Formats: sequence, structure tokens, C-alpha cells
Amino acid sequence: AYNIHVNGVLHCRVRYSQLLGLHEQLRKEYGANVVPAFPPKKIFTLTPAEVEQRREQLEKYMQAVRQDPTLGGSETFNSFLRKAQQETQQIPTEEVVLEVLLSNGQKVKVNILTSDQTEDVLEAVASKLDLPDDLVGYFSLFLVRETKDGAFSFVRKLQEFELPYVSVTSLHNSEFRIILRKSYWDSSYDDDVMEHRVGLNLLYAQTVSDIEHGWILVNKEQHRQLKSLQEKVSKKEFIRLAQTLKYYGYLKFDPCVTDFPEKGCHVVVSAGNNELNFQVRLPSEQIKEGSFKVTRMRCWRVTSSVPMSNGPSGSSPGKSEVKLELAFEYLMSKDRLQWVTITSPQAIMLSICLQSMVDELMVKKSGGSIRKMFRRRVNGALRRSDSQQAVKSPPLLDSPDASREPMAKLSSKLTSVSLRGISHSSSANDVGANDFHGNYAFEGIGDEDL
Repeated sequence: AYNIHVNGVLHCRVRYSQLLGLHEQLRKEYGANVVPAFPPKKIFTLTPAEVEQRREQLEKYMQAVRQDPTLGGSETFNSFLRKAQQETQQIPTEEVVLEVLLSNGQKVKVNILTSDQTEDVLEAVASKLDLPDDLVGYFSLFLVRETKDGAFSFVRKLQEFELPYVSVTSLHNSEFRIILRKSYWDSSYDDDVMEHRVGLNLLYAQTVSDIEHGWILVNKEQHRQLKSLQEKVSKKEFIRLAQTLKYYGYLKFDPCVTDFPEKGCHVVVSAGNNELNFQVRLPSEQIKEGSFKVTRMRCWRVTSSVPMSNGPSGSSPGKSEVKLELAFEYLMSKDRLQWVTITSPQAIMLSICLQSMVDELMVKKSGGSIRKMFRRRVNGALRRSDSQQAVKSPPLLDSPDASREPMAKLSSKLTSVSLRGISHSSSANDVGANDFHGNYAFEGIGDEDL
């Protein structure tokens, strides 16, 4: 059996024969010319070298399928991963009560099946809260870790190939919770959400919580104004004032390490407003702040190293023994690109944030809106509308500059799939092009920017 790690966590354990079954199903549905080649069967017992070779081929196969917009978004592929996750964790299908947190600590209890996918659970939470259907697309479920001071550290956004109940219970740690938060970056979308009472309440609770945890910067005078609006229960005015504050709508990450401006600098990274904001502590103890715009990132990648586990397989998936790095290539000036690396257990979440910022920019450019991301049931499975899917996953990135090689656009959902127990290389020059996310919102620097 092969352990499949998704985003640094053991997701499931599968046999060669199961993966072959998935391959044959995909070929039947999409045709042999669309599906990548599958590692061939062998008649004799494999030698250790052949076992390792097959593992590498299977890993490449799974990544290639996931990165294909049609195959990776298909119900066949996603339901295979969900089923394998449920079987690996040995959780039978039954009715359970799942607790989902809101930003203000309030708990929403929903009756679901252990086999319900992320989209179903989100629908159940929205329905329990009376959130209208056309606002569901503005929110997402996140896996978080509760810290000692009651704040949350974001692990990842729950994806369509996983079962939220199984994902959270298989970690065997009560610090891990599921939380509902808004999942867009552009604060102009707040207007849509505030039109409805429940949307307004959710946004208000999240804003209050972000201010209390120091994610949004507030001076004394602003604090006094906010307090007075809170006392009057003027929720809309409270949010309007908060929108003018620094770091409104940003996600703040745990302190980590970066190699910019020099190796080994401690940094607090925040994501929002189409940028990554760095507050760096230099070796001289001086604090410097700066931002990297997502439109200037030519590409990025996540690398992970999963150490060999000697204990029972998957014995400690919750431990952050996996070393994760996010590296992005940034246009520093008109003709200078530089790699910047962040080493953080939250690298996957950072990558997902970058991807969703790019997706949102592209939806706006194409004249789309989040409201169009409504769900509709097809054969009992929830699907996003096709128009949205077309915007989210173009098959290939067109380079704005002809001298640049075209770069395959990868889906952020399975950035670091690994079926392995040995470390990945993490140096910039020996990572294959398939490990990159080409950024199709990338823009050059004009004279007026310099």
C-alpha cells in the first residue's frame, strides 16, 4: 500500500490495484488521450528499486491527474480520494453531530453523515444559520488549530476531495477545529454579504474577532469610535470604519522564517489586499515592513519533506514533523526576478491564499462575480456552476512576454501530494516545472511604477 500525503498530512492509504481502477474509470469517462500514462503492471515480484520507481511514477501520475482542470475537478477523482480517506481512517458512514465554530466562538452543531463532503457540510451550516443560498459562495470552512490564548492558527481551507468530519477526527487532537469564515479578499464584496441579516452578523463577528486578536491595527481614537458603534449596535457602520483600517480583511499567519532580505530572518506574514505583507525582524533586531503584490509574482511553489515514519503508519499525522516551504519568484524591478522563500508549517495555506487571490482577480477581469459561484446538484453531487469553473482553471498559462516559456497552471488544491517517506529537494534550480504554479495574473512593471 502507498501512503498519500496531501498538503503535508496523511490523507489515505491505497493499493496499486485501487489506483489502477481509478485510472481505468477516468479513461472510460474522458478518453485515453486525456488521461496520463499509468505505471505498467509487472508479472514478477518487484525488487526494492522497482518498488521505489513505481512509487515515483504513481506520485507523478496523481499529480498530473490533479493538475488537469478536467480530471482534477472531476467527481470520479475527488470521490475516489474521499472514499479512500474514509476507508483508511476506518470511519463507517453514520449520522453524527459536527461542531463548526464561528469567529466569535459560537458553536453551530450540524447533523451530517461522516461521508459528507466539504460542500455538503458548508451547505448544512449555511442552512442552520439561515444564510441564503446566493451568499454561501462567499464563505468557506477552514481547519484551524486553537492556540492557548483562544486565537486560531489556520491549517488549511477544507477542499472538495476530503470529508470534514474524517479530516478533523482523524487528527485525534481537540485543538483542531473547523471554523466558518468569509473566503474572499476584495472588501467591495462585503456589500453583497451585508445586504442580508445573517451575512451581516457573520461579517461583524469576524471583524470584531480580528480586531480583538490584533489582526487589524487600531489606534486609540479609532478604538473609541468602534466601541461607541458597538454599543449602539451599528454593525454596518462598524464594518465600514473597520474597512478603512490597516490589515482589514487580511489573514495573519504564525511567526515563521524567511530568506528575505537575508537568510534566517523571523517574519510575520499576513495575506490580504492582493499581497503578502512581511513584518521582518532583521538580525540587528530592527523591524522592517514591506509587501509583495500577487500580480508581481511570476510563479510560486510549495515543497515539503515528509520524514520516514518508524512507528505505525500514519501514527501522528497531526504533528508538524513535515517541513514546508513556500517560494515565489518576484519581479523586484523591471528586469530583476528574485526568489523569496518562507519556511512555515502554514505554507500550504499561504499557497491557497495566493491561488484564491489570483482566482478572484481573474473572475473580476472576466466580469464575473462571486455570486455566480452558486451550487447546483448533479446526480446527487454538488457542482459549482460551469462558468465559474472555466474561469478558475484555465489549462495553460499564456505568457504575457513571448520570450518567457509558457508555464502550466497548477491547481492549489493538491500542491504537495507525496506518496513518500523521503525528503523532497527544495532548491530552486532542480525542481521540475510541474511543481510550479504559473501565475496568470502576473503583470510587468511599467515606468510609472518605478
